[in-house]
Amino acid sequence: MIAGGVSGMMLADFGADVVKVEEPRAGDPLRQWTTEGHPYWWQVYARNKRFITLNLKTAEGRALLERLVPRFDVVMESFVPGTLERMGLGWDVLHAWNPRLSLVRISGWGQSGPASHRPGFGTLVEAASGFAAMNGEPDGAPIVPAFPLADMTSALYAVNAVMFALYHRDVHGGQGQVIDVSLFESLFSLLGPLPAEYAAHGRVRVRNGSRSKNAGPRGCFRTSDGQYIAVSGSTPKMAERFLRAYDLGHLLDDPRFATNEARVRHSSELDAHIIAAVAARPLAENLRLIEAHELTAVAVQTVADIERDPHWRQRGLLVDVPREAGAVRMHAPVPRMSGTPGTIEHAGGALGQHNQAIYGDELGLSCDELRRLGADGTI
Repeated sequence: MIAGGVSGMMLADFGADVVKVEEPRAGDPLRQWTTEGHPYWWQVYARNKRFITLNLKTAEGRALLERLVPRFDVVMESFVPGTLERMGLGWDVLHAWNPRLSLVRISGWGQSGPASHRPGFGTLVEAASGFAAMNGEPDGAPIVPAFPLADMTSALYAVNAVMFALYHRDVHGGQGQVIDVSLFESLFSLLGPLPAEYAAHGRVRVRNGSRSKNAGPRGCFRTSDGQYIAVSGSTPKMAERFLRAYDLGHLLDDPRFATNEARVRHSSELDAHIIAAVAARPLAENLRLIEAHELTAVAVQTVADIERDPHWRQRGLLVDVPREAGAVRMHAPVPRMSGTPGTIEHAGGALGQHNQAIYGDELGLSCDELRRLGADGTI
């Protein structure tokens, strides 16, 4: 529901003509993710796109798609694997229509393998990939993220793959190709050296709260006024600087905390000292100490805090995009490029909003044909 939409959004932000194809009348399920009646998810992730409706299960719908495909460089789909083939729209068909086309296929578990047919939402992938098993407190339940991490990761891979495929085609004279993006593999790749650790030592990572297996101190610590700061002592220099700034420099003479490896091994004891030191000060005083000593620590912020932050205000992180019902706020295009910056022209639009422009103006269908196709549910 998210990965394809986000990858299309990113491409559209930087100038691609992205046409979102939806089922007539029903539309994309993301339109139904609302907050107090407002489809914010849709308005953000469908921004900058054009919107048509098309029933791919009908002969006339497939015939219209056949006329559209040669006009595009990429088709993106996120059906359960095999669905496109059952509709008579497999890679062999699409490739015959447009040999320069690349097909991006986003699924939970990949296009091949015994589990490929299973539906796969990001939450299931986050649980199955090893990610949730290592997140949470040691004596608590596994935790899946509160946002679609697997989908977002897959979207980034999909956009990269599109660029690789187009470069191969346009620079090296290659043809189009199939891009198989699985949510599972995308997220699993973020786990980095965990498979190497397991293969070498036969151990899996266990839940360890916010502590790190690589460096310490690391975690979120409560201040005297009920706020939190996050601390990252990822290098020995920064860990030692933090301890000295909080009058804990004497711990560096203790063999349990003298080296990075020792601090990781005794992270619970180290945390006890830091918890007490941070809790002795309100947030403002902690932040003054952090600023004065250039420590690798920050306040734990909400979206409300970020909106007020002068740094992000100056960088224009958030923009208000006009629409008929009033502006909707969303993040600016990422990343920032000096020569070809991304832009936001409009928020996600109405179902079938560009049917006339694409089917009528570009494909040349008459008004009578459009009315008939709309009446019989083809568009």
